[in-house]
Amino acid sequence: MAVVAENVRRVLSEVPDYVEVVAAAKARAAEDVLQAVDAGIRVIGENYIRDTRVAQSLVGQRAQWHFIGRLREHDVRLATLDLFDLIQSVSSMSLAQRIDEKCGAVGRRMPVLVEVNSGREPQKAGVLPEAAEDLVRQIASLDNVQVLGLMTMGPLGPSPSLYRPCFANTRQLFSHIETLSIPRVAMRHLSMGTSDTYRVAIEEGANMVRIGSGLFGPR
Repeated sequence: MAVVAENVRRVLSEVPDYVEVVAAAKARAAEDVLQAVDAGIRVIGENYIRDTRVAQSLVGQRAQWHFIGRLREHDVRLATLDLFDLIQSVSSMSLAQRIDEKCGAVGRRMPVLVEVNSGREPQKAGVLPEAAEDLVRQIASLDNVQVLGLMTMGPLGPSPSLYRPCFANTRQLFSHIETLSIPRVAMRHLSMGTSDTYRVAIEEGANMVRIGSGLFGPR
């Protein structure tokens, strides 16, 4: 676990202060998540509900908790939503409506990011870039969900030339939506980049990056 702490300190020293590092803890041991928080991580990104509950039993509210995986409508329950401070992977109005319904029952407003499929990859979730503005506007009509920005994965590949344009285009989309001043939309977070791509993502405007193996080591 000492390796986790060393990795966290290295990454935090490399990224600018305005960039939030989300520790992507997919299937990692709760003890490793705690080590990351002890070393300075402030946001944990989880893909699985069961893992989140186990990790929270150790970490508690010392960190914020973001859901960063694919969230299916039938998995949206109050017990699930109560675990998270923000959901980064909303890519349809039907999913947003489901979140709105459940949050409305307890008087809560859930912050979300709209996931953009910037690489137009059929195997990945996310709204296509040209449909993102419309989705943001639709979600803005809901009382219990608030859009706080965009998230994208970008295609993985051996060269930044494959994913840099996707990050650049998502940044342009983010900036465009920001200029629209849509009521009840606050474009605060541009979540782009993973362990292999976060440096390029920051160069292209990300202020939030999701790092897994770069912090926790290889699986």
